[in-house]
Amino acid sequence: MNPLRQLAEFGQSVWVDNLQRSYITKGTLKKLIEEDGLKGLTSNPTIFQKAVSGSDDYQDLFDAAKGQGLSGNDLYEQLAVRDVQGAADLLKPVYDATKGQDGYASLEVSPRLALDTNGTLEEARRLWKTLSRPNVMIKVPGTLPGLPAFEQLTAEGINVNVTLLFSQERYKQIAEAYVSGLEKLAASGGDVSRVASVASFFISRIDAIVDKEIEKKLKAGATPEQQKALEGLSGKVAIANAKLAYRTFKEVFGSARWKALAAKGAKVQRVLWASTSTKSPKLRDVLYVEELIGRDTVNTMPPATIDAFRDHGKVRPSLEEDLPAAEATMRQLEAAGISMKTVTDELATDGIRLFSESFDQLLSAVGEKLKKT
Repeated sequence: MNPLRQLAEFGQSVWVDNLQRSYITKGTLKKLIEEDGLKGLTSNPTIFQKAVSGSDDYQDLFDAAKGQGLSGNDLYEQLAVRDVQGAADLLKPVYDATKGQDGYASLEVSPRLALDTNGTLEEARRLWKTLSRPNVMIKVPGTLPGLPAFEQLTAEGINVNVTLLFSQERYKQIAEAYVSGLEKLAASGGDVSRVASVASFFISRIDAIVDKEIEKKLKAGATPEQQKALEGLSGKVAIANAKLAYRTFKEVFGSARWKALAAKGAKVQRVLWASTSTKSPKLRDVLYVEELIGRDTVNTMPPATIDAFRDHGKVRPSLEEDLPAAEATMRQLEAAGISMKTVTDELATDGIRLFSESFDQLLSAVGEKLKKT
């Protein structure tokens, strides 16, 4: 049996972290849905930047824009909206079959708005209205300014994918903001059963930065005992962090407060594992899929990871295995002098910067193509 399809038996949905026009026009997305049981799709500025720079998929839009005086941002939004709408339409049967649990395509607000609550709110509302599909999610960064924006958007009945989450503490704030937003929606007479959300928790970037810190400490000189402890942490922190975040998920969505909303038809905000391709050649290429399988979760994989897991992935209910070991890993990290708070703060800052840089490159690429048309 296809290991990708087997994940559904354990309550996990497979989404793909990729989108470009040819995915829709050449049947790639349709094939993933039909053959691999794909249930959703995520996009981001980096993905669109690669799609525009590395293909001629959008030449029709560039040709149509000739002489219209459009900016690079205007044309980017046209192509992004068209792609996300096209993906959402292909995923609509999944949305219908799962009664709105799955079948979503995501589009991100501008990374330039990551620290701007009102700007995020305005753009998210505008994109939601423009996309005009029940099975889309607007991606909002899980920054402190993004937190009130997310709660308000939820209260307005807008589906949100909260992205760039790294720390357990911030994840808990996001989960509680979802509950608060739905409570406000219910109090205003809204239908909470029509709202869906995911909390996108980034995985591989954590191990990448922790392993760099481990290397620094090893090079600075360590006793044999310290060396053994440090090397034993390599490649383990991201999974431990994710397992403990999932424990928080179960606490928030097992509470009496949540049960009152569930009785009105509310859907839990699933945890979505993002950045699940391994960055180190020392690690198994499907590690961040195999070790994070659990109910009410999503794993959004890049195409190469989807191919790898289809080929040799092993499926088991791994997410709640050995939580004491996960706790011990986090304690050992702090004991080794590596602060998880410092790591996650740095990753959140870097994530905003990297997406902003990709967005700038994307607009630049669109602008260059516009000039040449």
